Amino acid sequence: MTSQPARRSGLHPRNRHQSRYDFPALIAACPALEAFVRTSPRGEPTIDFADPLAVRALNQALLACFYQIIHWDIPQGFLCPPVPGRADYLHYLADLLAEDNQGTVPTQADILDIGTGANCIYPLIGQYEYGWRFTGSEVNPDALRSAAAIVAANPGLNRRIRLRRQKQDDAIFRGIIHANERYAATMCNPPFHDSAASAQAGSERKRRNLGLSEQGNALNFGGQPKELWCEGGEVRFIQQMIDESKAFARQVGWFTTLVSRGEHLPEIYRALQGAGAVRVVKKNMAQGQKQSRFIGWSFSEKRPR
Repeated sequence: MTSQPARRSGLHPRNRHQSRYDFPALIAACPALEAFVRTSPRGEPTIDFADPLAVRALNQALLACFYQIIHWDIPQGFLCPPVPGRADYLHYLADLLAEDNQGTVPTQADILDIGTGANCIYPLIGQYEYGWRFTGSEVNPDALRSAAAIVAANPGLNRRIRLRRQKQDDAIFRGIIHANERYAATMCNPPFHDSAASAQAGSERKRRNLGLSEQGNALNFGGQPKELWCEGGEVRFIQQMIDESKAFARQVGWFTTLVSRGEHLPEIYRALQGAGAVRVVKKNMAQGQKQSRFIGWSFSEKRPR
């Protein structure tokens, strides 16, 4: 196994969100954001990050300003992801693919996004940054309709992004990867929690970190049950992903997934060893004080053609 330390400065060097938010530029890209901008105690423009409508407007502005996604919206209650952190995963994934391509990030790559969600965030950013083609899978029909509406509303996206419904509640890759298809990599933001109570506790921790009362139960970034928790939590989900990946070893160069908690890694490494993964990597990421990482595994010594 190889590992990379997180950059001390935080975000990946190619991440477009290194600086503080430029609210005049963001408002110019998305005028609706202006209604949510207020002045912080330090006299700087900001938004109320505990307000899901404000967070959604900020995402609309970031996607329009940096990635030319002019039409983006999600239904109430669905996960509204932080754009800078999601972009980081893609940039570190690009570095991983470059390692198998003589140090150059491939411009022709097919990527499978497991659980693309109503927001479709990874395909939207990845197709703009690297010109990659994405397949997004999703088990929730409402989320799939939302993602499809985003793709349809932005000219040209339907040539870069296709969506597939996962019809089997108990499957991850099965039913999604078709015969004779090849993917340079898969990516996934798995449900982190193992129960609704655990997800609620996580929401309360976020509220405390924002200096808010714990009595509110709204998540500022939203999230449906299948987006936030599953039986056994992320360890069980990733173990299933590893188990299913064996059947598609010849069709995928790298399988990857976010891992929210470092203490889960030993169990995941044991599962990878048991599955016979030939290569295993861990890419560390950081956004402010938040540390995160993704793991990747391959059943091949070199990337498929």
